[in-house]
Amino acid sequence: MVARPSRHRLLTLSSAVLTAFTLTLGVAAPAGAAPAAPPADVAAVQAVAPRPAAAAGWLARQLVDGERFEAVFGGVAYPDAGLTLDAVLAFAAAGVADDYGANALDWVTRADIRDGYLGDGVTEAYAGATAKLALTVAVRGDDPTDVGGVDLVSRLQSLQAPDGRFSDRSAYGDYSNTFSQSFAILALTRTPQGAPATAAQWLAGIRCADGGYPVVAAQATCVSDVDATALAVQALRAAGRSADATAGLQWLVSVQRTDGGFPNADGLSNANSTGLAAQALRDGGRPLAWLRARIHLVGLQVGCSGAPADRGAIDFDGGSFDPATAVRATTQAVLGLTGTGYAHLSTTTATPGAPSLPCL
Repeated sequence: MVARPSRHRLLTLSSAVLTAFTLTLGVAAPAGAAPAAPPADVAAVQAVAPRPAAAAGWLARQLVDGERFEAVFGGVAYPDAGLTLDAVLAFAAAGVADDYGANALDWVTRADIRDGYLGDGVTEAYAGATAKLALTVAVRGDDPTDVGGVDLVSRLQSLQAPDGRFSDRSAYGDYSNTFSQSFAILALTRTPQGAPATAAQWLAGIRCADGGYPVVAAQATCVSDVDATALAVQALRAAGRSADATAGLQWLVSVQRTDGGFPNADGLSNANSTGLAAQALRDGGRPLAWLRARIHLVGLQVGCSGAPADRGAIDFDGGSFDPATAVRATTQAVLGLTGTGYAHLSTTTATPGAPSLPCL
């Protein structure tokens, strides 16, 4: 039988973990206090420090020709601009692979790829895609009002209805949703004029009774969604509506599983939903819930015992490693591992190169 640790030992370990967690978050010590020497247990926490960089490095190495992701249907490869932008945002969050991020954004903003993704701006214009590209351009420190001669900010503003909602203009229908609205707000808060108050008011108004947010607003029964809520609360906080975001954050905490992960429609914890939820939780001031989610994400990362080509990747659900789902899972997991919100992403201090997981 394994000896049970003493109560004193448990308290010591708890104190060490909390101290390490405080150091990890960068919380300041009381004024006048001398810096404490890190306890031995801090090493366990600091051991996960390379994890986001290694995940982003693996992701960078998966880019086709070092610049893009593709979706394959029926043996034919099609450009996947949305997933490529997710990777650029992940690189920014991890602060690495800056050269890959620049190449990827150059590819997305090529006229043929850009217009296929956003629409031509006349008969076809997609709110979510326009907002996501505008946000990514701003994150990389470029000008979203001039992307190859296209003013993404003006185009996005033209898609806003009087009630504040951003909608698609398309002959194929309107597929805008909570993600579109949230990305639009996040993109416009980075502009000098900011996001219109009506945009955040509309988003706040679709909240479900339990505090979460649905993917689409027009539902007979409002059903909260983890991913949509994670995006919505970040957008609302960026727009200065913290009180409206609080209910969403509380709902996220309430649905976090005992393993620290977050489920979505299938009810199983997965890296995609956990990554977005973790990002929202740290951005929204819920550090303990973020830490639990982060630990879950670390548990999904392929470590040094995995195949060398897979090390650093984040598996979708901890089952058999599937490269087909690992790319998208890794893009969103990196956001959760760092906890940096979309509103605060920047490449100002990012470094080039695709780091690998340090293995002896």
